Amino acid sequence: MYGRLLKQATAAGLATALLTAEALPLRAETPVAGGKLSIELNKFEEIAGGGCRAYFLFKNDTGASFEGFQMSLAIFNKDAVIDRLLSIDASPLPVARTTLKLFEIPQIACTDIGQVLLHDIPVCKPQNGTQTDCFPLIDLKSRTSAPLVE
Repeated sequence: MYGRLLKQATAAGLATALLTAEALPLRAETPVAGGKLSIELNKFEEIAGGGCRAYFLFKNDTGASFEGFQMSLAIFNKDAVIDRLLSIDASPLPVARTTLKLFEIPQIACTDIGQVLLHDIPVCKPQNGTQTDCFPLIDLKSRTSAPLVE
């Protein structure tokens, strides 16, 4: 008798736990107020045959992982004239991690790049969240001869 009651109690407890779990919505990650997403233009490297490889470090201290993160960059030459626009996809960006991403800038020598402008972030989507404005989260830095600005 006790065995049957124990089985019924266990089954009832399991059913209650499953119903409760199904009723709970998935928690969307949202960036923490004051948390920053640091983007550092760390290094330029000439590409054989022309062009420049840019090394970017992304340090995500926002409290949320990003499943989508795209940047639109304007590449200026040494005469402060826009040479080209470049769209890059840097996702995913895990929370509490520093991520290295390499991007190629074709047909321009690294020494001819005067400035890199982050002029748009068309995609900034936290994991399980909705599109958000990431500009308030961004902290830019450059260790190259070309400043990274917004």
